[in-house]
Amino acid sequence: MRGPWSKLRGRVFPDHWSLLFGQIAFYSFVVVVLSGVFLTVFYDPSTEQVVYDGPYAPLRGAPMSRALDSTLGITFEVPGGLLMRQVHHWGTLIMVAAILLHLLRLFFTGAFRRPRRLSWLVVFGLLLVTLAAALTGTSLADDMASGTSLAVLDGVLQATPVVGTALSALLFGGDFPGDVISRFYPLHVIVLPAVLVLLFVAGAVLALKHKPAQHAGPGRTDDNVVGRPVAVAAVKSVGLFCFVAGLELVMAATATINPVWMYGPADPANTSAGVGPAWYLAFLDGALRLAPGWEVVWWGKTMTLAVLIPVAVCTLYLVLVAVYPFIESWVTGDSSDHHLLERPRNNPTRTGIGVAGVLFYGVLWAAAGADTMAIQFGLSVNSLLRVFQVLLIAGPPVAFVLTRQICIALQGRDQEIIEHGIETGQIIRQADGGYVELHRPVDASRRRRLTRFAQVPLAQVPDSSDWRVSSVGRLRIHLSRYFDEGHLTHLTDKQVTRNAVGSPSNDVDRQTS
Repeated sequence: MRGPWSKLRGRVFPDHWSLLFGQIAFYSFVVVVLSGVFLTVFYDPSTEQVVYDGPYAPLRGAPMSRALDSTLGITFEVPGGLLMRQVHHWGTLIMVAAILLHLLRLFFTGAFRRPRRLSWLVVFGLLLVTLAAALTGTSLADDMASGTSLAVLDGVLQATPVVGTALSALLFGGDFPGDVISRFYPLHVIVLPAVLVLLFVAGAVLALKHKPAQHAGPGRTDDNVVGRPVAVAAVKSVGLFCFVAGLELVMAATATINPVWMYGPADPANTSAGVGPAWYLAFLDGALRLAPGWEVVWWGKTMTLAVLIPVAVCTLYLVLVAVYPFIESWVTGDSSDHHLLERPRNNPTRTGIGVAGVLFYGVLWAAAGADTMAIQFGLSVNSLLRVFQVLLIAGPPVAFVLTRQICIALQGRDQEIIEHGIETGQIIRQADGGYVELHRPVDASRRRRLTRFAQVPLAQVPDSSDWRVSSVGRLRIHLSRYFDEGHLTHLTDKQVTRNAVGSPSNDVDRQTS
């Protein structure tokens, strides 16, 4: 036991703000668990009908389930109950947001490359399980808003060919609405939290097993990590936990969220105007809104493509996100370990793919609020949906091309700074009458950051002109070359050293007559 602990005490951890998203997600999870334990003491997961006779007058005398009755009791009768409900909800939202930002950071900095591809899958699994936990949790209140969401879910399941009816009956315990709470409650309280704990532990073990990924800088190499000692990092981590918990408490105390008393009990025959899914699931609702209303009759059965296509597209999108590290590794043939993070501009193709994917998600997400946008801005809902349909198809390719070109231009700007130095704005006149601008040399820290062009190696495959190469092999060759074309040529060490000391050619440049 002494050896591993001493080895851990000797490690250092990189100190950068972008590396904190994972910790924020975990600390939000801790807050959610603690507030959830409080709520389970007073919550009754039962669909048995009762008549509400609590202190909230507008609903007094209304028939509702014991689940909603106990939720209203927590809200209005249990001391601190409303605060705990809102802390639980806000903590979940911040946890989802932190995991999403953590995934984006891993993607755009190349932190998913070997040896951390398994860590990428762990974080992606955290996202999916957290979404499932959030969906099951919001359904437990059994109010009108959650009932509307479950009705949409039932419609999606019913539209699945062959097995749709069986899936709906399995989830709801018979015909909708059934007794879904008896199924969701153990999932939300026991199963999904246990899976999240396992995933967080797996992520921590993988982070300790591999050297922490860090941004390029002075003294930072694949073999040398620059950062805070473990004791200092632990103290800062405790401070971050206090900050996250305090922020969520302040938000819960000042901002109302999920006011179940405004919607009333769930009713399969009714719905509430303006009720939509939570923001983290809005992309699914947006996909349903943008899908054309196509139907196909096959073997006497009607299949609604307006539901099947959005479900298939969103599923394919999530699968591609999960396996992207393996796709990039296969395309580039890069099998080496990487412990230094990349600047997004230094891998234009990957950054373009990321921006295109974010735009695709963003259009679906925005489309879920098309009706609200139309009301607020006095627009036609149908016209707005047509705009979103065009953006969904044309937006990602355009975003990919523009982002890639911007990254290449930024690389060129960085290389110009390395070669000629930094513009000072000082213009001097030479003896021959010409004017020149003075440049100052680049300091060592910035020079190292600008010269970290992580060149993507070409895949080790035969030449594309070889007739024996398969169509898949040819595709791999072209994709690999496309990745490589986005990188500018490295400066030699001699050039970098010469430019760093500020040679005469570096101080006088851009002569104009």
